Amino acid sequence: RPLAFTKTFALIAALIVGLFIIPAFASIIFRKGKKLPLTWKISFDVFWIVLGMVFVYYGVVLGILVSLFGLINILAGSYPWFNKNSDIIKNLLGGLAILWLLTEYWRPLDLDRSVTSNFIFVAVSTLSLLVIFYIFQKYYVRLLNLALKNKLLFLILPALILTGGFYSFKSMGKEFMPSLDEGAFLLMPTTMPHAGVQENKKTLKLLDIAVANIPEIDIVVGKAGRVESALDPAPLSMFENIIQYLPEYVEDENGDKIRFKVNENGDFILKDEDKTITDNQKIDINRLIPDEDGDFFRQWREDIKSPDDIWSKIVEATKLPGVTSAPKLQPIETRLIMLQTGMRSPMGVKIKGLDLNDIEELGMELEKALKEVPGIKSETVFADRIIGKPYLLLEIDRQKAALYGLKINDIQETIMISLGGKAVSTTVEGRERYSIRVRYPRELRTSPEDLKKVIIKTPAGEQILLGDVVDVKYERGPQVIKGENTFLIGYVLFDKEKEEAEVNIVQKAQKHLKDKIKRGEIIIPNGVSYSFTGTYENQIRSEKRLMIVLPLSLIIIFLILYFQFRAVSTTLMVFTGIFVAFSGGFIMLWLYGQGWFLDFDVFGKNMRDIFNIHTVNLSVAIWVGFIALFGIATDDGVVMATYLTQIFDKNNPKTKQEIRNAVIEAGKKRIRPCLMTTATTILALLPVLTSKGRGSDIMIPMAIPAFGGMLVALITLFVVPVLYSWVKEMRVKS
Repeated sequence: RPLAFTKTFALIAALIVGLFIIPAFASIIFRKGKKLPLTWKISFDVFWIVLGMVFVYYGVVLGILVSLFGLINILAGSYPWFNKNSDIIKNLLGGLAILWLLTEYWRPLDLDRSVTSNFIFVAVSTLSLLVIFYIFQKYYVRLLNLALKNKLLFLILPALILTGGFYSFKSMGKEFMPSLDEGAFLLMPTTMPHAGVQENKKTLKLLDIAVANIPEIDIVVGKAGRVESALDPAPLSMFENIIQYLPEYVEDENGDKIRFKVNENGDFILKDEDKTITDNQKIDINRLIPDEDGDFFRQWREDIKSPDDIWSKIVEATKLPGVTSAPKLQPIETRLIMLQTGMRSPMGVKIKGLDLNDIEELGMELEKALKEVPGIKSETVFADRIIGKPYLLLEIDRQKAALYGLKINDIQETIMISLGGKAVSTTVEGRERYSIRVRYPRELRTSPEDLKKVIIKTPAGEQILLGDVVDVKYERGPQVIKGENTFLIGYVLFDKEKEEAEVNIVQKAQKHLKDKIKRGEIIIPNGVSYSFTGTYENQIRSEKRLMIVLPLSLIIIFLILYFQFRAVSTTLMVFTGIFVAFSGGFIMLWLYGQGWFLDFDVFGKNMRDIFNIHTVNLSVAIWVGFIALFGIATDDGVVMATYLTQIFDKNNPKTKQEIRNAVIEAGKKRIRPCLMTTATTILALLPVLTSKGRGSDIMIPMAIPAFGGMLVALITLFVVPVLYSWVKEMRVKS
């Protein structure tokens, strides 16, 4: 919803600027009139020079450009060469300044590469794209003329793109949303139910120590058990370690990266010592010297490239005897998952039944089966050990109690006082009140044998041992009882491999379990059932909503186009741009999943790492990107079709050759604005595709369809004229 509001208001503002503000300024700037006197012109140029120097004085580097523009204007009035080439010089200086600013804020090669390397990469990538568009514009008329002469042969190309897009769509995996980077992990391993309190405390401490020893970790806090709340039904055997890791580069409280002073070798200078250090290590940041002209300090080791690498180190460090592995989780994400499903995993199997033993037995069988499914991390598959908590059972022998004349209530009260204690008074300390409880000291109640020695007084005044009338023993029972819709439930948790899609994994697991049940390898007890649950259910619900939203958006776009052209044929021609761009977006998504795509190095950095190329699954973020693409993809077609309609209304061509000449004339006049629209869109998406850090997990999947779609949408500059010409030629023939 915030994204939709932001985009809507941005478009409204752009509409107001385009319709009212730009025409007003254009009429002022481009109007013809008397030229300013020479003294006025020189005064303005001197003003720009002084203004630029003021900007430089206050740290605004762009002031140099402003001063240079003023100086060039003065030189142009005195020297013929400057007068002739002043516009070219200004354009070059402006272009270099824009590229430099883009380099400073973009840094596609990352902060560990020099500004010069980043500048060269930015300049080559942007200028090469502009050169391609220039060549495209130069040869556009020839290519359009060739397409008009071979219409059927040309239309094979968009047909192939549509086919490629369809097959790319069919081969993609599905998930609800990409996981957001929260800057923290939540490690939730478990021990066996029979582990005692002291053992669990020791294990929790070992987990904290193991994680804290990883250099990239900032803070780790562990918790075992639960608070006195029904909202936290965690057993003592389940741990929660909240792990906050260091950002890749040192940041201030606003999230901006900080530069620190370095020497001529690039080593960082320390405040308190006559020493220097390199980055890629953990250090107290207060020992570094902030310097605006310095370098950024990287806190991760060289082999750590992403938060996933940090998680791998955590998993490796927390492999302790008797402790299960845990799926990759983050604090906020986990709370949402637990509220939705009750599980501590993004995916799992929910087993319902009436008997806890049957539920546990089926869970153990499903655990073995799920470990065999390709794409599931076998170490993360874990079925709830429901039965296994040792309970101390004190069973009163009623016949023996009757022989001693003891009442059941007397025996129970003795047990209660000796073990749990009894409040006999209250102490008042200011506004606070505390109960005074009386019970046996710990050394007299640590084992069943000690409990049997508890003394009970009979009505006859005799003293007997508790073991004479009570049978003390251990019995296995549930550590926690979970219920849903009147059924007892248990879970089998699992997680997927990094490149796999949630929905695909669940479908594989469902098929694998059904096959085993058919073969009789898994027997489901009577009254017990299972179902898959997790975040993939959100994807299923979102698909149902998208089945309404996507067609509705296409219908709205179609109606807007129809109201513009008042002709179904012209509207359909423009509408073809959406389907071509739609296919281009899916082809780009398919390319992102191929290991060979852009697999080469530039300045020591792999292009796949620069552009965050990895397998991208269909998600809500992807579909939002496609919805945005639908509106952009029709821009070139609308511009071209509008001018074609105007040309044909004006010239009213009667012959086949006149129709083609009119189409070529319209294409020649409108190719430049169409290419400007496409170029600005593609260039604006490049920094998004190379972005890293918080938010990039959602931005990149949204940008990929728009980027791929706009690259392929250039073909609409041929499709619309060719189809328009074809329709007009058929009408002339008829």
